[in-house]
Amino acid sequence: MNPVIGLDVAKGESIAQAFLDKGTPHGKQFTVVHTHDGLEDFHQVLREVEAKSGLQPTIILEATGHYHAPIIRFLDDQNYVYIMVNPLIAYSAKKSSLRKVKTDAVDAYSLCELFYKEDFEPFKKRGLQLLNLRSLTRQHAAITRLSVQTKLQFQAVLDQVFPEYKGVFGDLYSKVSLRTLLEFPTADSVLNVTEAKLTKRVSELCKSRSERWSREKAREIIAAATRNPFRNVLLEGYLLSLKMYIQMILQYQEHLSHLEKTIDALAEEIEEYKIIQSIPGVGEKIAATIISEIGEIDRFNHPKKLVAFAGIDPSVHSSGKFTATINRITKRGSSRLRHTLYCAVECGLRKTRNKRLKTFYDKKRAEGKPYKQAVIACVNKLIHWIYVLLKRKELFVERKHDL
Repeated sequence: MNPVIGLDVAKGESIAQAFLDKGTPHGKQFTVVHTHDGLEDFHQVLREVEAKSGLQPTIILEATGHYHAPIIRFLDDQNYVYIMVNPLIAYSAKKSSLRKVKTDAVDAYSLCELFYKEDFEPFKKRGLQLLNLRSLTRQHAAITRLSVQTKLQFQAVLDQVFPEYKGVFGDLYSKVSLRTLLEFPTADSVLNVTEAKLTKRVSELCKSRSERWSREKAREIIAAATRNPFRNVLLEGYLLSLKMYIQMILQYQEHLSHLEKTIDALAEEIEEYKIIQSIPGVGEKIAATIISEIGEIDRFNHPKKLVAFAGIDPSVHSSGKFTATINRITKRGSSRLRHTLYCAVECGLRKTRNKRLKTFYDKKRAEGKPYKQAVIACVNKLIHWIYVLLKRKELFVERKHDL
């Protein structure tokens, strides 16, 4: 016998169906609640199936974001073998049915049937360090996106309250710039104080700079307030929005700074992080994201599988005597890994940081490839380098004729 239990995972609970062997379902479908008691009941069912079949059942389920996390942790603790199926594969298998039926019970049943049709490999457990690093880098990316959106909204409001302020500080979003604007958000509030008081406040906000620098900035702020077109205009709603956006940006900066320190400390303990960072053009954030998204390199037994995981592999379309000559990349893998690798290539090409990659890029351009195709070819090359370096546990070394 070859027992299996199919799980259709949802938020808070799953629908399960057990099979003792191919074409031999065991009982009806049942519900697995994602609580301690619910998982204990599920464990009882697993033991029943094992007693009837004489073998420990395999569990098959779809990857469903974070909803399957309680099930996975439970199966790891109990040392059960489980298979994580790509939702695209499960969806294609369901489409082979003549009837168009979509229920959780049917999905669990279909997963069991799929198990007997395909030759799946057991899911390889990922290390806690890499899982924590992946979680932190994804949080950093999410907060960065929110911060960018907030900055755009902040600029739109600033243009209607105090547009001349933008040129005062070299970095509009520096802490001294934002805190100064928070205290003096309009031209009228600036002109109602003396230059000495404004100089003193700027000096208190930026203690690392000289008194002379603070006085120059105070004069520039006063000059900007004098030129401002929105003087003597009461915009209470815009003023409240401006202060709110400034406070949000400062909070985002604080959270991002804390996350970056935590990511750096965690990444430094991972050997693979230093290997990837040895590639010219790959900085700290990019290296941390790449290694956290790839995970253990043992999950891939060939570089082409890593290429497919990143979604860089070309699509293939051939029928009869026709073979497509224009094949786009599939984009079916990890979008975060694909985007980060693309950024790594652009960083490597900029100012010829990675001479070997620049030579390969120039070769592709000389062949008539457009910019994006040449960059994608470089991404493919970079993935192969990463695969070899991680397998061999070696640092990237520039060849003599590249220098």
